[in-house]
Amino acid sequence: MKKKRVFGSAVLSLAMGVSMFATGAFGAGAQESQDTYRVLIQGPSAEKAKVKEQYGKRWDFGKKGFTTEVNSKQYQALLKNKNIEISQVGTYTVDGRVEGQSNGNGKGKGDYTIQASYPSDQTPWGIQAIYNDNYIQATSGGDGIKVAVLDTGINRNHIDLTDNVEQCKDFTQSSSSMVNGTCTDRQGHGTHVAGTAVANGGYDGAGIYGVAPQAELWGYKVLGDNGSGYSDDIAGAIRHAADEGARTGSRVVISMSLGSSGKDSMIASAVDYAYSKGALIVAAAGNSGPSANTIGYPGALTNAIAVASLDNTFVNGTHKVSDFSSRGNPNTDGDYYIQEKDVEVSAPGGGIYSTAVDGNYTTMSGTSMATPHISGLAAKLWSSNKSWSNAQLRAEIQRRAKLYDIKGGSGAAAGDDYASGFGFPRVK
Repeated sequence: MKKKRVFGSAVLSLAMGVSMFATGAFGAGAQESQDTYRVLIQGPSAEKAKVKEQYGKRWDFGKKGFTTEVNSKQYQALLKNKNIEISQVGTYTVDGRVEGQSNGNGKGKGDYTIQASYPSDQTPWGIQAIYNDNYIQATSGGDGIKVAVLDTGINRNHIDLTDNVEQCKDFTQSSSSMVNGTCTDRQGHGTHVAGTAVANGGYDGAGIYGVAPQAELWGYKVLGDNGSGYSDDIAGAIRHAADEGARTGSRVVISMSLGSSGKDSMIASAVDYAYSKGALIVAAAGNSGPSANTIGYPGALTNAIAVASLDNTFVNGTHKVSDFSSRGNPNTDGDYYIQEKDVEVSAPGGGIYSTAVDGNYTTMSGTSMATPHISGLAAKLWSSNKSWSNAQLRAEIQRRAKLYDIKGGSGAAAGDDYASGFGFPRVK
């Protein structure tokens, strides 16, 4: 039974962390500190053990090596060690852009007071579009499916999300590889993404609705307050989500609205691991369009569904692919086969209205915003077909996309092109 919606003030405590895939630079990441280095150590087991004993570990990836943090002097010493291989850990980041101002008064740091208010649109255009119903008043589905949002964290107290939150974990803390019970979002990107996927309408059904409002939300904070996150933290979170799914016997959708222009071995291995464990991985294509061959990672990986962005405008009767949306390889148009660096599907990403970190609502754009539409769709479809494997669910998403015949640009092959992939899959 839902509680009565309460207006007035409430105090939220914000902690560390952030990162996203809204419009802006979609690149390799932020500059690393000159005094501290996050590094990956590889080599013979005995040599790795010596380094681990001396410097400690942050994440241990077995044969793939382990990561640790060292100061400048220690880093130089490691570079001189000919018995090991050392490389700096990459960062994943996205510059977010808020299209409209939230109607709250939160300032973003420390404790602050919010004034809860009703949203201006309970079923935003993206939700109406993916349900193929311009008059839908509320959504349903997703029960029993876990949606792990790997992002800047979430506002777990938002009235449209709080009943969905099942796990809240921080993978960015320096004191531990993963901290239970905290996933505070200071930036807002993760809260916005989570709302599109699973927002449940809030108290009395007066809030925003996501695609799958009965799904359970796992809020995994993998990005820091500076808007970037380390690839080992992201890889650790991916593996943790997959292991949690296996441990609890649950179907897990891993949603990542983040990325980098370069391929990272730790994240690629983690995605393969999660897929082998039965999880479905959904990731943003990136915001480096409209040029071809601009798709980023981890979306570009073959075991991840890369999602392009659509605008709420139409060209020849179909949604227009956003100009900022990264494109794949035009040479694979029409082959109906997903290869590395291919866009797989597309979804609403331009001007998306969803939950805000201050407890209210706001509008953002990007392939970040397109991704949770597909993550929510996956949860909704899987909840009604729990016997499906992740491969069967993926095939169904592709099949539904082909039905709508979206073209990504002039000369693009209908149903499989480098801008929109197979097209826009919908609930009905």
